[in-house]
Amino acid sequence: MNNLFKRTKLFSVLTVFLTLFIFTACSTNEDAGTGTLKISLTDAPANYEQVNIEVIQVLVNKDGDAEDTTGTGWEALMSDSMIVNLLDYQNGATLELGEAELEAGRYNQIRLLLGDNNNVVVDGETIPLKTPSAQQSGYKLNVQADVEAGQVYDLVIDFDASQSIVQTGNGGFILKPVLRTVNLQEQASISGTVLPLEAEPFVYAIMGEDTVGTQPDDEGSFRLVGLGEGTYNVLFEPTSEAYADSLVEGIELEDGEQFTFEETVQLNSSAN
Repeated sequence: MNNLFKRTKLFSVLTVFLTLFIFTACSTNEDAGTGTLKISLTDAPANYEQVNIEVIQVLVNKDGDAEDTTGTGWEALMSDSMIVNLLDYQNGATLELGEAELEAGRYNQIRLLLGDNNNVVVDGETIPLKTPSAQQSGYKLNVQADVEAGQVYDLVIDFDASQSIVQTGNGGFILKPVLRTVNLQEQASISGTVLPLEAEPFVYAIMGEDTVGTQPDDEGSFRLVGLGEGTYNVLFEPTSEAYADSLVEGIELEDGEQFTFEETVQLNSSAN
């Protein structure tokens, strides 16, 4: 009788623990929830008429060391291929590539898969961009994207066209993408207006060895996005030899600060 009581008591205790475990596990799963990861594309300026790339797919994984994109853990943010002229998405403009609802948590790797239908346009001539075959698994970007339940995480791939294209000795071009990722909700920016339009300048934000560039629109307005905290020098570099470079030093940015030049930047004649 005593042994039966002990067994019954032990069974009751185990039942309570099992019930608590199941309840806790269910609560944890429910609390985790899902959030949305959105991926977009932007570009730095390049001295070409067009830079067209074929984007096949964008994948994300929690495992920063995952290599085989056919393996487990990969989530597709974009699956329909498209041809993109990178130069259409400068000066703060972005192209939305895709989004997905994901389990909340930190995602550590993005893979950008490109096709072979890539080219540049120079003096009206379309020239193929050769892509190294070693990149068939896609271009890896290490990120720390914290997707929170019920929230949207905006991640932008900054595709630097000017640094990504290498000209060969025989007049050909090779595509070697230089990429970085930016969380626009957390990053700072510098914007303003530069004149005259005839100067056709490039604008660069420089901090140490880090440089972010753009080219003003038809009204001279510019916006440099994806900037971290720190002190920047802004270089205005005209493409017209009739105008001189101009440098504004010591612009201090805090996390997420949106800095705007209060006055229009006027470039001087190089003859002055």
